Amino acid sequence: MTKSAERNLIVGLDIGTAKVTALVGELLPDGDLNVIGIGSHSSKGMDKGGVNDLESVVKSLKRAVDEAEMMADCQITSVYLGLSGKHIECRNETGMVPISDEEVTQEDVDNVIHTAKSVRLSDEHRVLHVLPQEYSIDFQEGIKNPIGLSGVRMHAKVHLITCHNDMARNIEKCVERLGLRVDQLIFSALASSYAVLTDDEKELGVCVVDIGGGTMDMAVFTGGALRHTKVIPYAGSTVTSDIAYAFGTPPLDAEAIKIRHGSAFSRLVSKEDTIEVPSVGGRPARSLQRQTLAEVIEPRYSELLGMINQELSKIQGELKKAGVKHQLAAGLVLTGGAAQIEGLVECAEQIFQCQVRIGQPDGVKGLSDYVETPVYSTAVGLLHYGKEHQSMPQQDYNGKSSFGSIFKRMGNWLRGEF
Repeated sequence: MTKSAERNLIVGLDIGTAKVTALVGELLPDGDLNVIGIGSHSSKGMDKGGVNDLESVVKSLKRAVDEAEMMADCQITSVYLGLSGKHIECRNETGMVPISDEEVTQEDVDNVIHTAKSVRLSDEHRVLHVLPQEYSIDFQEGIKNPIGLSGVRMHAKVHLITCHNDMARNIEKCVERLGLRVDQLIFSALASSYAVLTDDEKELGVCVVDIGGGTMDMAVFTGGALRHTKVIPYAGSTVTSDIAYAFGTPPLDAEAIKIRHGSAFSRLVSKEDTIEVPSVGGRPARSLQRQTLAEVIEPRYSELLGMINQELSKIQGELKKAGVKHQLAAGLVLTGGAAQIEGLVECAEQIFQCQVRIGQPDGVKGLSDYVETPVYSTAVGLLHYGKEHQSMPQQDYNGKSSFGSIFKRMGNWLRGEF
C-alpha cells in the first residue's frame, strides 16, 4: 500500500451517532480534490456526539478505516476529525492593538486576533477554532483583509468555538487506538459548511444545519463570516424511536422504514400507499397506510425544526442589536443523514417562512457520484478543510491562551487555526 505522504492524501473522519465515515481524498497538482476511498460503517458506542463505549467505537472506526484504505490502496496515517456534542460552545470577541509601522503586517493581524481570543475559559474547556469576522482600522470598519493598510489602531472581531477537554480527548483516543494521528479537530457544522454552502450564501446570510442521528449542528453566517454556532442534542434517532414505539417494530427496521417510506410532510403522501411493517417476537409483519407513518414522523420533525427556529430567533435578535440588517437573506440549508427524508423542505418552509434547500456536498472529483449526498456532507467538508489548512503549522491543542511567555509563538499557532 502507498503511504499518504507520497500521494498527498487528505483523510476526513466523521464519527456520528448512527454512522462512521472515512473519506480519502487525493489533492491533485491542479488543486482539485479527488475522492479515491470511502469507508462507512454503522456506529456503535456513540451518543449525541460523545463516546459512551470506547471499545465499540474503536471497532466501528477500524472497519470504516480498513474499508477506505482498501478502496484507496493506501495506508492512512492521520485524519481530520469531526467533532460535535452539546459541550461545544461559541462566543464573539473583539481585540485591539496599535499598528507597529503605520502599515498593517501579518504580525499585527496575529497579535490583534490573539488579544481577541485571550479570554478566560473554564479549566475544562479549550479553544477549537478562532475565526476572524472582520477588522477595523481607526474609523474604517468592515475590513476583510487589513494587511498593507495604513492606520494607528486596529480592532478585530472573531468567533471562538470551544469544546470540553475530556469530551474531545475521548474521541481522539478512539482514533489514536488505531495508530492514527489527529491532524485537527473540526466542529462538524463548520466542516459541512465547506461542502454545501456557496460564498454568495455566506455573504447574504445563511444558516446551515447538519441533522445527524444524535445531534443537530448549526452554523450561522452573515457578511461572509461565521457569527454563531450551536449543537442541539436531538435529531434523527428520536424520529426512529417514535416509529419503533408507535408500530412495535425493532429499531433497525424502524430506521429502514423511515429512510425508504418516511415523509416529513404528510400532505405529499397518497392515502392509497401501504407499507409492510415488521413485528417483534416472531409475529407476522403488518400492512399499514404510509400516511399513518407520515403522521408519526411529521410532528417530530416539526418539533426538531422548531428547536432550530427558536435558536434562530434568539440569534437574529442578537444580530439586530449588533447592527446587522439582513440576517438570513439566503435562508436555510439542511444537510446530514436525517435531512434526506421526503417532504423536509416543505415542512421546514412552513416553519421558518423562508427559502430552504437540502445541501449536497460539492467540489470533489473521483467517487463524487457516491459522496454527493447529504449523509457525506461533514466528511467531504473535512476534506475541503484539510485542503485549505494542510500547509499551515499544527496548533497546540492543549495550550491554554494567556499573555506572557507564549505571546511570540501565537502567530504560527493562530495561522494553524483558521
